Amino acid sequence: MIKKSFLKTLVDLSSSFIFSYRKFLLSVFILITITLGFASTRIQTGADFLKTVPTNHEYMKIFSKYKTSFGGANKILIAISPVNNSIYTKDFLTSLSKLTEDVFFIDGVERSSVTSLFTPNVRFVEVVEEGFRAGNIISADFSGTTNQIARVKENVLKSNWNGRIVATDGSSALVVATLIDRDQSGNATDVFKIAKSLENIREKYESDDLKVHIIGYAKAVGDIADGATGVIVFFGFAFVLIMILLFVYFKSWALTLYTLICSSVPIIWLLGLMPFLGLSLDPMSILIPFLIFSIAVSHAVQMVNAWKNEVFNGNSRLESSRLAFKSLFIPGTTALLANAIGFGVIGVVDIDIVKELVLTATIGVLLMILSNKLLLPVLLSFYPKTIQLNKSLGNGEFADKFWLFLQKILNLKNSLWIIIIFSVASFFCFFYAQKIQIGDLGIGVPELRENSRYNQDVLAITNSFDIAVDSLKVIVELSGKDSPCLNKEVMESVDEFEYVVKQNENVIAVQGMAGLVRKINQTYSENNVRWRVIPESSIQIAQGVGYATRLGNTFMNAGCTVLPITIFLRDHQSQSIKSVVADIKKFAKENNNQFINYKLAMGNAGLMAATNEVIATSDTLVNFALFISVSILCLIIFNSFSVTLCIVLPLLLVTMACNALMVFLGIGVKVNTLPVIALGVGVGVDYGIYLFERISHCIKVENQTLKEAYLASLKLRGSASIFTAIIMSIAVMSWVWSDLKFQQDMGLLLGFMLFFNMIGAIILVPVIANIFKIGKKLRSESK
Repeated sequence: MIKKSFLKTLVDLSSSFIFSYRKFLLSVFILITITLGFASTRIQTGADFLKTVPTNHEYMKIFSKYKTSFGGANKILIAISPVNNSIYTKDFLTSLSKLTEDVFFIDGVERSSVTSLFTPNVRFVEVVEEGFRAGNIISADFSGTTNQIARVKENVLKSNWNGRIVATDGSSALVVATLIDRDQSGNATDVFKIAKSLENIREKYESDDLKVHIIGYAKAVGDIADGATGVIVFFGFAFVLIMILLFVYFKSWALTLYTLICSSVPIIWLLGLMPFLGLSLDPMSILIPFLIFSIAVSHAVQMVNAWKNEVFNGNSRLESSRLAFKSLFIPGTTALLANAIGFGVIGVVDIDIVKELVLTATIGVLLMILSNKLLLPVLLSFYPKTIQLNKSLGNGEFADKFWLFLQKILNLKNSLWIIIIFSVASFFCFFYAQKIQIGDLGIGVPELRENSRYNQDVLAITNSFDIAVDSLKVIVELSGKDSPCLNKEVMESVDEFEYVVKQNENVIAVQGMAGLVRKINQTYSENNVRWRVIPESSIQIAQGVGYATRLGNTFMNAGCTVLPITIFLRDHQSQSIKSVVADIKKFAKENNNQFINYKLAMGNAGLMAATNEVIATSDTLVNFALFISVSILCLIIFNSFSVTLCIVLPLLLVTMACNALMVFLGIGVKVNTLPVIALGVGVGVDYGIYLFERISHCIKVENQTLKEAYLASLKLRGSASIFTAIIMSIAVMSWVWSDLKFQQDMGLLLGFMLFFNMIGAIILVPVIANIFKIGKKLRSESK
């Protein structure tokens, strides 16, 4: 290994210091744990909408510039439906009026954005003998008489709100509102509080006669947070399961307790440090302590296993701790650094929630170096002599036979067959994985299960209203004097844009100024459909623009220099959004000039488009940076390109297999799944490093052949690697019972990567080494 004598000297000096002052160090560890344990009670939970989107993306700059004028993307939609009746009854409209008031007074709602049949921004216009008549759909003096209700129904049918906030069949009505992103003090809006308020509204109004459906970012996050609390149950399940399996493996409650303590310490420290660093737990990062614990158990098992082997070799508890520390500090620390790299490279994704996850996880992994490589050996040195030690599960007659069986893979014929099998598997995985997609692939919120209440509400609202849940806003910036939107050429360009976008099969409706001007021109022409065109003169165009001024900022800003065009999408699947965005970009490229500019994007689908583009760019970069970083780390430690290749190639194969599995399961690459590959590789490389470090030692120091070194390494490190891979896989795969789809997906993918990375390390790494004749190369280097 590179600079081996220097590293060995450094570890020897550290060992002398640590075990000379072990009582003092143990006291320091206890004091730090108690202090940070109290500090962890100050940790906060939260979810900031702006942290989930790439704030530096060009679309987000447009969003930030115009969100005050045209509303943010953080909306809530509440549909209320009578079970066996139409909405045109006194009882229903009374309930709708009260519900509208309740929404209006929710803390965090932008009051002017509230829209329902009872708000003054919902109007109708009709042609009468005298000209035009317009007004609120429900008048201020509404008392619920039969005539008034009939008039409300007539007004709805005359307006363009039918199908938008009233179901076309009159079976349901909507209340829509936009949430502010920051309160007056600059703090993020408390979406959990809003979600609770919305659920209180549901409980207040839902009955045998009324159904309430609620969707929107705040409600989704609230439901995700409720589901995320279930991770505590899974943590408890995993803790008990791991405790039982550790006892079965070690055959000692004391060693089981030592392992659990040292695996829990980095979690306590991490949770205690997070408040000081301004970090909080959100529904995504709540999994990090769980992962830290699982990784810590893996490394602790290796340390305890090495310590037991030294004790059975006749050394004292203290000397065994010293020897275990010396033998595992370098490979263990290297493996943990690889874990940190696995987390760290995800930081190239320019999304704040991902960066916070990276920081949290990286700190947790680095803390493990202290707890597993320092605290655990110190604890083991105090192991009572009165407690008898039994050989671990991986040591015995059956285990010896199993290791001898595995050794046969290094016969040349067997090695070639294994290479052929893995090569064929790699070929199919590579081509199947090409079908992987960026972004969401399901309906509703993919973080929740399809049968969740929220996603059922999405289906109910989507099926009842022409207006779609997913919308994308294009901002049209105009240049010129005195209301440039009155220019005929400008309006015709906007009209052409609306027409082009409508032709996309993923678009179900477009709402823009050109369409409104066409409608008003038709209305002024005795509602003759032949006059549903852009008028010839600016004066006639002004008639439509004038009507738009009564609708607030729905169609324009105050100076008519900016026109928002809202595009309602069939769904928010990545391919749908990508297709629509491509059409918009193509039109903008061909038609943008000094007078008119089409710019992306606002609306929830616009922010998804920005997020998908960032992830699409980052995905390749993350994987490239990950494998380069891990390769450099292995190269530094082993000082051999061949050894590095042996360790990294199996990781690459399992990564391709994981991508193929994502395609098979219908999981897209998104904010929630992007970290999985990096985590899997970062943790998976542990097995290869631990195993090959021992193989290298046996070949160089003990002058063994590759077969002999492989067998010796399996006896010392193999059982611990297989055991920890199994328990970690079981632990994370327990997430499949989570109420949250993204936890289920992460559990399946991580469990798959952890288990098969272990298989790759145990089988494929030595086979590649055998093919490359690395045993001979290592022996020649030692001479």
